[in-house]
Amino acid sequence: MEARFKKYIAEFIGTFILVLFGCGSAALTGGIDGVLGIVGIALAFGLAIVAAAYAIGHISGCHVNPAVSLAMLIDGQLSLIDFLGYIVAQFLGASAAGSVLFFIIKNCSALNIFETGLGANGYGALSYVGISLDGAFAVELILTFVFVMTIFGVTSNEKTAPHAGLIIGLTLTFVHILGIPLTGTSVNPARSFAPAILLGGEALSQLWVFILAPLAGAALAALIWHFLFKDKVKKETATNPATKKTKKK
Repeated sequence: MEARFKKYIAEFIGTFILVLFGCGSAALTGGIDGVLGIVGIALAFGLAIVAAAYAIGHISGCHVNPAVSLAMLIDGQLSLIDFLGYIVAQFLGASAAGSVLFFIIKNCSALNIFETGLGANGYGALSYVGISLDGAFAVELILTFVFVMTIFGVTSNEKTAPHAGLIIGLTLTFVHILGIPLTGTSVNPARSFAPAILLGGEALSQLWVFILAPLAGAALAALIWHFLFKDKVKKETATNPATKKTKKK
Protein backbone atom coordinates (compact mmCIF):
# COMPACT_ATOMS: atom_id res chain seq x y z
CA MET A 1 0.00 0.00 0.00
CA GLU A 2 1.27 3.49 -0.85
CA ALA A 3 2.61 5.53 2.07
CA ARG A 4 0.13 8.27 1.13
CA PHE A 5 -2.88 6.04 1.71
CA LYS A 6 -1.44 4.77 4.98
CA LYS A 7 -1.44 8.37 6.15
CA TYR A 8 -5.08 8.77 5.18
CA ILE A 9 -6.04 5.58 7.02
CA ALA A 10 -4.13 6.86 10.06
CA GLU A 11 -6.08 10.14 9.94
CA PHE A 12 -9.34 8.20 9.72
CA ILE A 13 -8.41 6.16 12.81
CA GLY A 14 -7.16 9.16 14.78
CA THR A 15 -10.28 11.22 14.08
CA PHE A 16 -12.43 8.21 14.96
CA ILE A 17 -10.71 7.99 18.35
CA LEU A 18 -11.12 11.71 19.04
CA VAL A 19 -14.81 11.89 18.16
CA LEU A 20 -15.89 8.62 19.76
CA PHE A 21 -14.17 9.22 23.09
CA GLY A 22 -14.53 13.00 23.18
CA CYS A 23 -18.14 13.36 22.07
CA GLY A 24 -19.00 10.05 23.72
CA SER A 25 -17.79 11.26 27.10
CA ALA A 26 -20.11 14.26 26.83
CA ALA A 27 -23.13 12.39 25.46
CA LEU A 28 -23.01 9.35 27.72
CA THR A 29 -22.37 11.06 31.05
CA GLY A 30 -24.96 13.84 31.06
CA GLY A 31 -22.94 16.71 29.64
CA ILE A 32 -21.81 19.66 31.79
CA ASP A 33 -24.18 18.79 34.63
CA GLY A 34 -23.34 15.10 34.44
CA VAL A 35 -20.84 12.79 36.10
CA LEU A 36 -17.71 14.13 34.38
CA GLY A 37 -18.58 17.82 34.17
CA ILE A 38 -16.55 20.38 32.24
CA VAL A 39 -13.09 19.28 33.36
CA GLY A 40 -13.84 15.59 32.86
CA ILE A 41 -15.14 16.08 29.33
CA ALA A 42 -12.23 18.40 28.50
CA LEU A 43 -9.80 15.72 29.71
CA ALA A 44 -11.53 13.10 27.58
CA PHE A 45 -10.90 15.18 24.44
CA GLY A 46 -7.33 15.91 25.49
CA LEU A 47 -6.50 12.32 26.37
CA ALA A 48 -8.05 11.14 23.09
CA ILE A 49 -5.56 13.37 21.26
CA VAL A 50 -2.69 12.03 23.36
CA ALA A 51 -3.70 8.45 22.51
CA ALA A 52 -4.11 9.23 18.82
CA ALA A 53 -0.82 11.17 18.68
CA TYR A 54 1.23 8.29 20.01
CA ALA A 55 -0.70 5.76 17.92
CA ILE A 56 -0.54 7.46 14.51
CA GLY A 57 1.60 10.58 14.90
CA HIS A 58 4.65 8.94 13.35
CA ILE A 59 2.55 7.97 10.31
CA SER A 60 0.48 11.05 9.45
CA GLY A 61 1.42 13.70 11.98
CA CYS A 62 -1.94 13.16 13.71
CA HIS A 63 -3.78 16.22 12.44
CA VAL A 64 -7.22 14.58 12.95
CA ASN A 65 -8.64 18.05 12.32
CA PRO A 66 -9.30 19.87 9.02
CA ALA A 67 -8.31 23.16 10.65
CA VAL A 68 -4.88 21.79 11.56
CA SER A 69 -4.46 20.37 8.06
CA LEU A 70 -5.36 23.75 6.54
CA ALA A 71 -2.75 25.43 8.74
CA MET A 72 -0.10 22.93 7.62
CA LEU A 73 -1.10 23.49 3.98
CA ILE A 74 -0.71 27.26 4.36
CA ASP A 75 2.67 26.82 6.06
CA GLY A 76 3.86 24.53 3.27
CA GLN A 77 4.14 21.40 5.41
CA LEU A 78 1.35 19.59 3.55
CA SER A 79 0.76 19.24 -0.19
CA LEU A 80 -2.60 20.07 -1.73
CA ILE A 81 -3.28 16.44 -2.67
CA ASP A 82 -2.49 15.27 0.87
CA PHE A 83 -4.59 18.09 2.29
CA LEU A 84 -7.59 16.84 0.32
CA GLY A 85 -6.88 13.24 1.32
CA TYR A 86 -6.57 14.19 4.98
CA ILE A 87 -9.84 16.16 4.91
CA VAL A 88 -11.79 13.28 3.40
CA ALA A 89 -10.27 10.80 5.87
CA GLN A 90 -11.02 13.07 8.84
CA PHE A 91 -14.66 13.61 7.93
CA LEU A 92 -15.12 9.90 7.24
CA GLY A 93 -13.48 8.99 10.55
CA ALA A 94 -15.66 11.46 12.43
CA SER A 95 -18.80 10.18 10.69
CA ALA A 96 -17.91 6.58 11.52
CA ALA A 97 -17.36 7.49 15.18
CA GLY A 98 -20.62 9.44 15.30
CA SER A 99 -22.47 6.47 13.84
CA VAL A 100 -20.95 4.11 16.43
CA LEU A 101 -21.90 6.52 19.22
CA PHE A 102 -25.43 6.76 17.78
CA PHE A 103 -25.64 2.95 17.75
CA ILE A 104 -24.41 2.68 21.36
CA ILE A 105 -26.94 5.22 22.62
CA LYS A 106 -29.78 3.57 20.69
CA ASN A 107 -28.97 0.37 22.56
CA CYS A 108 -29.05 2.01 26.00
CA SER A 109 -32.56 2.00 27.44
CA ALA A 110 -31.79 4.87 29.82
CA LEU A 111 -30.57 7.21 27.06
CA ASN A 112 -32.29 9.23 24.36
CA ILE A 113 -30.39 10.35 21.24
CA PHE A 114 -31.77 13.88 21.21
CA GLU A 115 -31.45 14.39 24.96
CA THR A 116 -27.78 13.39 24.89
CA GLY A 117 -27.05 15.86 22.07
CA LEU A 118 -24.31 13.52 20.78
CA GLY A 119 -21.75 16.09 21.89
CA ALA A 120 -22.91 18.61 19.28
CA ASN A 121 -21.76 22.22 19.31
CA GLY A 122 -24.13 25.16 19.36
CA TYR A 123 -24.96 28.75 20.22
CA GLY A 124 -28.13 30.45 21.40
CA ALA A 125 -30.52 27.85 22.78
CA LEU A 126 -27.94 25.11 22.16
CA SER A 127 -25.30 26.84 24.30
CA TYR A 128 -25.11 26.20 28.05
CA VAL A 129 -24.78 29.94 28.66
CA GLY A 130 -26.77 31.11 25.63
CA ILE A 131 -23.86 32.68 23.75
CA SER A 132 -24.79 34.63 20.60
CA LEU A 133 -23.79 33.78 17.02
CA ASP A 134 -21.14 36.53 16.99
CA GLY A 135 -19.83 35.41 20.35
CA ALA A 136 -19.66 31.77 19.27
CA PHE A 137 -17.77 32.65 16.08
CA ALA A 138 -15.26 34.77 18.01
CA VAL A 139 -14.74 32.09 20.68
CA GLU A 140 -14.14 29.33 18.15
CA LEU A 141 -11.76 31.48 16.12
CA ILE A 142 -9.71 32.42 19.21
CA LEU A 143 -9.61 28.92 20.70
CA THR A 144 -8.54 27.41 17.39
CA PHE A 145 -5.91 30.12 16.93
CA VAL A 146 -4.39 29.29 20.34
CA PHE A 147 -4.54 25.54 19.67
CA VAL A 148 -2.88 25.75 16.25
CA MET A 149 -0.20 28.21 17.41
CA THR A 150 0.68 25.73 20.14
CA ILE A 151 1.00 22.95 17.57
CA PHE A 152 3.38 25.04 15.46
CA GLY A 153 5.41 26.05 18.48
CA VAL A 154 5.80 22.64 20.07
CA THR A 155 6.54 20.74 16.85
CA SER A 156 9.16 23.24 15.66
CA ASN A 157 11.27 23.00 18.81
CA GLU A 158 13.58 20.00 19.09
CA LYS A 159 13.36 20.06 22.88
CA THR A 160 9.56 19.87 22.98
CA ALA A 161 8.84 17.89 19.79
CA PRO A 162 9.28 14.46 21.46
CA HIS A 163 6.55 15.43 23.93
CA ALA A 164 4.29 17.08 21.33
CA GLY A 165 1.45 14.58 21.74
CA LEU A 166 1.17 15.24 25.46
CA ILE A 167 1.52 19.02 25.15
CA ILE A 168 -1.04 19.25 22.33
CA GLY A 169 -3.44 17.01 24.28
CA LEU A 170 -3.13 19.22 27.35
CA THR A 171 -3.69 22.31 25.21
CA LEU A 172 -6.84 20.80 23.76
CA THR A 173 -8.00 20.12 27.33
CA PHE A 174 -7.19 23.71 28.25
CA VAL A 175 -9.23 25.24 25.40
CA HIS A 176 -12.14 22.87 26.13
CA ILE A 177 -12.35 24.03 29.76
CA LEU A 178 -13.18 27.54 28.57
CA GLY A 179 -15.12 26.56 25.46
CA ILE A 180 -17.43 23.79 26.69
CA PRO A 181 -19.93 26.05 28.51
CA LEU A 182 -19.84 28.54 25.64
CA THR A 183 -20.15 26.48 22.45
CA GLY A 184 -19.33 22.92 23.49
CA THR A 185 -15.89 23.59 21.93
CA SER A 186 -15.36 22.64 18.33
CA VAL A 187 -11.93 23.89 17.14
CA ASN A 188 -12.36 21.01 14.68
CA PRO A 189 -14.85 21.00 11.76
CA ALA A 190 -14.84 17.18 11.48
CA ARG A 191 -15.61 16.78 15.18
CA SER A 192 -18.59 19.15 14.79
CA PHE A 193 -19.81 17.60 11.55
CA ALA A 194 -20.72 14.11 12.77
CA PRO A 195 -23.06 15.01 15.68
CA ALA A 196 -24.77 17.79 13.70
CA ILE A 197 -25.45 15.55 10.69
CA LEU A 198 -26.89 12.79 12.86
CA LEU A 199 -29.02 15.13 14.99
CA GLY A 200 -30.23 17.40 12.18
CA GLY A 201 -32.49 20.33 13.04
CA GLU A 202 -30.96 23.35 14.77
CA ALA A 203 -27.62 21.63 15.35
CA LEU A 204 -27.28 21.10 11.61
CA SER A 205 -28.35 24.65 10.78
CA GLN A 206 -25.62 26.03 13.05
CA LEU A 207 -22.90 23.71 11.74
CA TRP A 208 -21.45 26.30 9.34
CA VAL A 209 -20.18 28.36 12.30
CA PHE A 210 -18.20 25.40 13.66
CA ILE A 211 -16.68 24.75 10.27
CA LEU A 212 -15.88 28.31 9.21
CA ALA A 213 -14.67 29.76 12.55
CA PRO A 214 -12.07 27.03 13.28
CA LEU A 215 -10.79 27.25 9.70
CA ALA A 216 -10.46 31.03 10.03
CA GLY A 217 -8.65 30.71 13.36
CA ALA A 218 -6.28 28.09 11.97
CA ALA A 219 -5.55 30.15 8.86
CA LEU A 220 -4.77 33.22 10.97
CA ALA A 221 -2.41 31.19 13.18
CA ALA A 222 -0.67 29.72 10.14
CA LEU A 223 -0.18 33.12 8.51
CA ILE A 224 1.20 34.69 11.69
CA TRP A 225 3.49 31.72 12.31
CA HIS A 226 4.71 31.56 8.72
CA PHE A 227 5.43 35.24 8.21
CA LEU A 228 6.39 36.42 11.71
CA PHE A 229 7.84 33.54 13.72
CA LYS A 230 9.04 30.73 11.45
CA ASP A 231 12.24 32.41 10.24
CA LYS A 232 13.18 33.30 13.81
CA VAL A 233 12.84 29.66 14.88
CA LYS A 234 14.95 28.55 11.89
CA LYS A 235 17.71 31.03 12.76
CA GLU A 236 17.74 30.00 16.42
CA THR A 237 17.95 26.34 15.45
CA ALA A 238 20.75 27.00 12.99
CA THR A 239 22.83 28.92 15.54
CA ASN A 240 22.20 26.54 18.46
CA PRO A 241 25.39 24.50 19.14
CA ALA A 242 23.38 21.64 20.69
CA THR A 243 21.30 21.39 17.52
CA LYS A 244 24.41 21.28 15.34
CA LYS A 245 25.88 18.44 17.43
CA THR A 246 22.66 16.50 17.19
CA LYS A 247 22.58 16.90 13.41
CA LYS A 248 26.21 15.75 13.06
CA LYS A 249 25.44 12.58 14.99
